[in-house]
Amino acid sequence: MPTLNWIGKEKVINHHLDVPFRTLAPQYTFGDAEAAKENLIIHGDNLEALKSLLPQYEGKVKLIYIDPPYNTGNEGWVYNDNVNDPKIKKWLGEVVGKEGEDLSRHDKWLCMMYPRLKLLHKLLSEDGSIWISIDDSEQANLKLLMDEIFGARNFIANVIWQHSIQGKGYAGSFSLHHNHTVVFCKTSTFSLGQLERTEENNINYSNPDNDPKGSWRSGDVRNGLFRPNLRYDIPTPSGKKISPPDNGWRWSKETLAKKMSTGEIYFSTDETRIIRKIYLADQEGRVPETIWFGNDSGTTREANAELKEIFSESPFPTPKPTRLINRILQIASDPDSIILDSFAGSGTTAHAVLKLNQEDGGNRKFIMIEMEEYAETITAERVRRVITGYGAEGKEVNGTGGGFSYITLGPTIFTAEGELNPEVEEKALRQYIWYAETKKALPVKKQKHQYLLGSAIGVAYYFYYMKGEETTLDYAFLKTIKDKEEQYVIYADSCSLDADYLKSRNIQFKKIPRDIPRY
Repeated sequence: MPTLNWIGKEKVINHHLDVPFRTLAPQYTFGDAEAAKENLIIHGDNLEALKSLLPQYEGKVKLIYIDPPYNTGNEGWVYNDNVNDPKIKKWLGEVVGKEGEDLSRHDKWLCMMYPRLKLLHKLLSEDGSIWISIDDSEQANLKLLMDEIFGARNFIANVIWQHSIQGKGYAGSFSLHHNHTVVFCKTSTFSLGQLERTEENNINYSNPDNDPKGSWRSGDVRNGLFRPNLRYDIPTPSGKKISPPDNGWRWSKETLAKKMSTGEIYFSTDETRIIRKIYLADQEGRVPETIWFGNDSGTTREANAELKEIFSESPFPTPKPTRLINRILQIASDPDSIILDSFAGSGTTAHAVLKLNQEDGGNRKFIMIEMEEYAETITAERVRRVITGYGAEGKEVNGTGGGFSYITLGPTIFTAEGELNPEVEEKALRQYIWYAETKKALPVKKQKHQYLLGSAIGVAYYFYYMKGEETTLDYAFLKTIKDKEEQYVIYADSCSLDADYLKSRNIQFKKIPRDIPRY
């Protein structure tokens, strides 16, 4: 498989492991109290924020949509679409070092994206997908980057979106009308949904051979992912062989034979290919195509009009329309999914989630991350107005309802000297240690023992910690433990019990803070 190399790659390939873990600091809630517990708008560096989400959300996010900087070289926008942004330059200087002074803008973009994509991969659920909007400036680099992090076999599609309908440009140039949306899944358990089928869509179906089952059209016989076990030749009636497509057939030999027996699959007249019939009567929706026209999924002009309705003027030159995100939500999320956008911008993703929940009664949750100062004045403010309603007199748009919590990044778990940060609340420490040990979210239920974090796979974890006081694992502490488990892991400042005694009772002592894992 082709690999992508650039200046600074070796410095960032594992940088996500070195990012300091910061706590999340709730600032206020808005709207419905229950919804506010699950919908988050986080103001802070998205690299640090993504890491802060791991203890609660690793492997739980069904859909990730991001609209990162396109690296066009343009500057002076509210949303600085350029990796020469002072924040990025400062970060590159700290992480890549002096070598970073020689980076091209493409090197800088790749250095910025790599660790963020690594953390996004961790947060994505096994049956989830990630959708990334990009233009031609970095589309080719992004595809190779995603092949490396998510795996080439998990590539789903490169969707072309017509962001502009109006002609533009000048003689001797192309009139640019498209962006890309690169789509990857995490594993083969991902299932792509369908779009709503309208009467207008039905004209794409026909019945050329007067099939008794009615109108139909040809369907794909390829597997969307690389499947070596589904690569086999198909013998034709005359003894020829049809080889599989690059990724493999969609079905096993047994399933294919069954579909041929029912007439759903048949050989072409020259026996060079097989044809799949998709019957109109059997379809509840329609399969999404890889070209999305502006009339169906919105345009940049439409997105600007939406922002003008909300704010009276559009603070961004190229925002995404809610119809675009709504289409992604329809085919890649469930009614109770968690949706993450770590380049939140004007908050279009949150707007689309709230709007779709209002339409279909869903309970989708959103997590928005924005590092710029407008996280409060634009991102959160838009969501507030969407929840309560907006628009000039006579053009009012009813509120969707819902709520969110506005959060900033708090202190790091560890000080520069490697000690536990006294500013960190004990609850955050307990969440961190439980996740570090089990890679799971800390149980919500209150434990019987004050210092018990929980039990997992026969191991009970205790965090014997009192801020400002020394704790010792001794006989007196052991007497307070009543529940029986196969093994025990106990954190404390010190231990007065000898190693043989601990071993005989399947107890592992871990010293605070020395033995607390870093991740």
